[in-house]
Amino acid sequence: MDALQSVIERGDLAHLALFLWASGTSGLLVWTLKELAACNRRFNDFVTEIARLNAMFRRDGREG
Repeated sequence: MDALQSVIERGDLAHLALFLWASGTSGLLVWTLKELAACNRRFNDFVTEIARLNAMFRRDGREG
């Protein structure tokens, strides 16, 4: 709280607002990148399962 009080006393609210905006934006970027990585993993799992299913159907078609 001392840091916040010091900023308020010096009239440096624009710097505080800029810092809060930058912190929030950086946090949102990190969260977005984590979600994107998770989405890519799920999509890769989906494609792998489709390839496995296609291979299974190809094997069944040759035996019958």
